[in-house]
Amino acid sequence: MLSRLRLTDFRNHAGLVLAPGPGFVVLTGENGAGKTNVLEAVSLLAPGRGLRRAALSDMQRQDGPGGFGIAATLAAAGGDVEIATGTLAPAPERRQLRIQGAAATANTLGEWLTVLWLTPAMDRLFVEPAGERRRFLDRLTLALVPAHAHHAARYEAAMRARNRLLGAEEPADPEWLSALEAQMAEHGGAIEAARRDTVAALSTRLADQPDGPFARAALALEGWSGDAAQLSAELRQNRARDAAAGRALAGPHRADLAVTHLGKGQAAALASTGEQKALLLGIVLAHAELVAERTGHAPVLLLDEVAAHLDPLRRAALFDRLAGRGQVWMTGTEPALFAAIGEDATRVALG
Repeated sequence: MLSRLRLTDFRNHAGLVLAPGPGFVVLTGENGAGKTNVLEAVSLLAPGRGLRRAALSDMQRQDGPGGFGIAATLAAAGGDVEIATGTLAPAPERRQLRIQGAAATANTLGEWLTVLWLTPAMDRLFVEPAGERRRFLDRLTLALVPAHAHHAARYEAAMRARNRLLGAEEPADPEWLSALEAQMAEHGGAIEAARRDTVAALSTRLADQPDGPFARAALALEGWSGDAAQLSAELRQNRARDAAAGRALAGPHRADLAVTHLGKGQAAALASTGEQKALLLGIVLAHAELVAERTGHAPVLLLDEVAAHLDPLRRAALFDRLAGRGQVWMTGTEPALFAAIGEDATRVALG
């Protein structure tokens, strides 16, 4: 859990210091007060581009001196861990990261802290293009397999290099192509295996959930499937096809996450808006429990404006399910939405 968070020139916050407790952290305030901005800052303490996937230069405070800073203290079993990230004014798109005062890479953040989130922007996940669901699945997988970020980065780099080589006017060097395809096969096989393990484990947990206020989902991987050897063979055999297409047509980047409403036996994309929200919330909650079970550490959970979209019965059920399961950050415009949460919650009014 985070025991301290300090923002400097981040979004609308010139300087903000919070000391969150171990359970619920409730942020309230009018629209534009910067509630989601705080959640975004916390999400940047995990690998990736944060919950908005915004450009780094967009995160620095308007009319500020340039650059921004996020500093956090992580209360860990072996003692506090200091994490700091941000940018400098001369290089607004170059992210700096330090852990315990030493320079580090973003992919190493997963070794220290797991952060999961659910935002209103994710409501259309089931009707968006497949790439959005792959990114969602990769975040779920990363929480269980920290090395997933490394494999994904290496796979993408090798694939881009292969695409450029196949698209060049000069004939591609076969040995160079083989080396790139070997990298894609190695890391692509690891990506596929980690995703499948995540989907299988999460599907089992969701199937075992009792019928209740949150819809249960069935998960499956669709599209390309295979291991490293199969991918290597397909890439080698389909060079001409991929050159004509301008991209690789086989590999884990062609996969999709299929979600079905178990109660109705219906694809999530065909469910109502309310049902889709309930399915997504059920997946995120089950995944948070799976992460805690597998790693022994509850993830930091960020729920942006979730309470406002639930009726009182489901809101109370959500609070009951989350109580005692780690640090949960929640936002809302009205403090009354969180009246059912105990007095030990950390409550912050922004604005």
